[in-house]
Amino acid sequence: MTDPIVLAEGLHKSFGGTRALRGLDLGVPEGTVCGVLGPNGAGKTTAVRILATLSDPDAGRATIAGFDVVREAGRVRERIGLAGQFAAVDGQLTGRANLRLFGRLGHLSRGEARRRADDLLERFGLADAADRRVAGYSGGMRRRLDLIACLIQRPEVLFLDEPTTGLDPRGRLEIWDAVRELVADGTTVLLTTQYLDEADHLADDIAVVDQGRVIATGTPDELKATLGDTLDVVVEDPGGLRPAASVLHALAGTDPTMTGADRLTAPLPGGGFRLADIVRELDRAGVAVADVRLRRPSLDEVFLRLTDSKETVR
Repeated sequence: MTDPIVLAEGLHKSFGGTRALRGLDLGVPEGTVCGVLGPNGAGKTTAVRILATLSDPDAGRATIAGFDVVREAGRVRERIGLAGQFAAVDGQLTGRANLRLFGRLGHLSRGEARRRADDLLERFGLADAADRRVAGYSGGMRRRLDLIACLIQRPEVLFLDEPTTGLDPRGRLEIWDAVRELVADGTTVLLTTQYLDEADHLADDIAVVDQGRVIATGTPDELKATLGDTLDVVVEDPGGLRPAASVLHALAGTDPTMTGADRLTAPLPGGGFRLADIVRELDRAGVAVADVRLRRPSLDEVFLRLTDSKETVR
């Protein structure tokens, strides 16, 4: 196996008395999307700033394409792009003028900046709006323009820090399509997000960060599998909730969660449960059920369980 194109080992970072990172480790293979998830204040943005050479770690090391982010910061910057949480484009310029400006700032010739701008506008569906002022763009269009502005110099690694924050569903889907196209062209993407469905749709691998450390890693399916199946039960009579909860507690070993006036949810760790056996146990307890189903847990449930328990899953 080749070394990860993005590598962090034992990163520590404090701001006054606040410890933002406490030994964060991360490795991202080339040509993939790594989704970094975590609650507010977990250290996601701090980690991105260090990897993007905008901040130095107090301890530990990190490399991009083999170049140290502190000692070889200039070499790293030649290989990365960064789109932060807010669009950095100039609203008073047209979309085309913005991209040409970014190209010139990136030391492209005037002709090459024009060609790259025209190509990117066409590829990412902004050609029709290219000569309009960006102030008149929708939120999704502005974020797309901000994203492709990072691509003028063809970065090997692109950092996206919560790129769809504040966008409506259509705008989010536009960004998702743009990210998929980037990865198809070979760009490696490190994506921080608080939208778990976004990570589920886009990420090849996920790193869950809490209290400055990576506490779980794996593909979305691997992380879901750590919880086993989830059992959902809908009773015909709310009076059946208590005996149903007793049955689920006996099966799962934990108290089920009430998710409605007539329904319960319980994780079933370890697998091996058959729906027919569960229905039989509920029937023996005199519970009349309207619906019973086993399902794979959502990434939201995995995230909540991991960040509540602080257990490390590797």
